[in-house]
This record gives sequence, structure tokens and C-alpha cells, in this order.
Amino acid sequence: MYFLPLVTHSLEHFYTASSELHNFPEFMVVGMVDGVQMVHYDSNIQKAVPEKDWMKQTDTEFWEKEKENFFYSQKSFKAEVANLKQHLNQSGGVHILQYMYGCSRDDETEQTEGFGQLGYNGENFLEYDMETLTWKSRKPQANFMQDEWNSDISRLGFWKNYFSQTCIDCLKKQVDNGKSTLMRTVPPSVSLLQKTPSSPVTCHATGFYPSGVMVFWQKYGKYQHEGVEHGEILFNDDETFQKSTHLTVMPEEWKNNKYQLVTKALCQVCSRICRRNTGFSIISNIILSLYSKKASYQSQ
Repeated sequence: MYFLPLVTHSLEHFYTASSELHNFPEFMVVGMVDGVQMVHYDSNIQKAVPEKDWMKQTDTEFWEKEKENFFYSQKSFKAEVANLKQHLNQSGGVHILQYMYGCSRDDETEQTEGFGQLGYNGENFLEYDMETLTWKSRKPQANFMQDEWNSDISRLGFWKNYFSQTCIDCLKKQVDNGKSTLMRTVPPSVSLLQKTPSSPVTCHATGFYPSGVMVFWQKYGKYQHEGVEHGEILFNDDETFQKSTHLTVMPEEWKNNKYQLVTKALCQVCSRICRRNTGFSIISNIILSLYSKKASYQSQ
């Protein structure tokens, strides 16, 4: 199992505008750095609210500017929803416009990337193309938006500058301000589980940070791909992460072969016994090292 150190940082904003969705703000914004929520805004409170102590230390001028930007976006998104309803011949009912954009930066290579997507009623409508620096339609119904957005030279200029400079500068600043949180490393708690001799063996790692995790099984030192199912990285309530990987093998194959987990993470050695329902014991040794880790996993 590989735990990769976080060298790529990201800044993301998620906008949601809705019509006729009762008991729900008409407009909302959530800003995140490295998957950690840093700010939110909605049409009910109409102010940018910092979510973390390190964000609260940012100067007042920054928050006033954020509030102005979000308030302007609130009005423009309301107009965009009306524009979509008109072009698509829609009248009443619930309609939702979602917009996600941001950037990422690799600390080692200094390579940067921008990304932007717009969705309407659960469908992907537009995506920003970093090669052509234009917006691309992903649905025939969105062709009119593609033409409108790409014919607006000032809009294209704004996004080109935002993705190449403004977003990256903001990302670097926020990562520096929040480095005690964003640059921390938390080792995982690892469990090895199997219900019956014929059911998959699950390696469940939880409570780790950052999220850059890849999980692999090895068999006699070689990567095992057959019979391996990788789960998604999921959030925990405490802003750490969890991930599971499942290995399916025949009982006799499992008994006669040695499987390993290899990782990069904080230094930790743990030995545990995971019992199947049959009472059969799986003895595992998991070694987590700052630079390299090997965990011998021998069925006994």
C-alpha cells in the first residue's frame, strides 16, 4: 500500500444557484483548499464566512472583496438560470445551476493546471479547455452558452488570467497561511478484515492525512492486479480520509502465498490479528515508514 506525500495543492470553488427550491438558499458558494473547506457564502447571510482559524487571520480587506465578488456572482447566476430556462423553454419547477472552478499546483515541478465546469440540472453543460482557452459545450442544449461565453472577449481574458495567475497566487497564499493544517501528516489506522474463507480480504485505512493515497497488494514482491478492487478515497468528519481495497483469492491460494502492502507515510509499526468468522486467524505486520514502508502480510 502506497501513501504518497502531498506535493500537489488545489484551490476549488463550488457555486450553486437554484430556483423554486424551498427552504434552501437561492445561491451558495463553498471554497476549499486541498479538500478542506475554508469559506462559505449564501444568499441568506450575504457575507463570506471563514471556516478555519488560519483563514480568520486574513485581512478584512480580503473578506470584503470576497463578499463583493460573491454578491456579484449571486446576481449573475440568478440571471444565468433565467437565461437557461428561456433558451430551453422551461417554465416553473426546480432548476439548479452548478459551477466548479479552481486550480492546482505541483510543489516539485511547479506545474499548474486550471479547471472549470458548469452543470445544469445534474448534467455537464460546459467545460473550460486549457489548451484553447475557451469554453466547450458538453451538451447540444449548451451550444448557445458556448457561443455566448466565447464571444465575450473580456470574459475569456478574465479566465485566462485567473487560471494562469490569480488562482495560483491565491492558492500559494492560502497554503502558506494554513500550512500547520494543510501540510500536516497523520498516519492511518489500518484494519484487515475477512468475513469467511471465501470472501474478499479488505484492507481499510482510515484517519490519514493528506489524501494522496494509492493502495496496492503485492504477491511475492510483485504487484497483484487480478482480483483487486479499489475503493474511493472518502472524507471523514474530522477532515481526515479513509480508503478500502479488497483482494479476492481462493482460500487455498491465500493460504499458500505471501501478500504484502507497501507504503510511504509516517513511521509506525503495528501488528494485529484479524479473525474470520470461522475462527481462522490472519496475522499481519504493517510497517509505515516516512520514506518507504513494507508490510508483510502472511496467511498462517
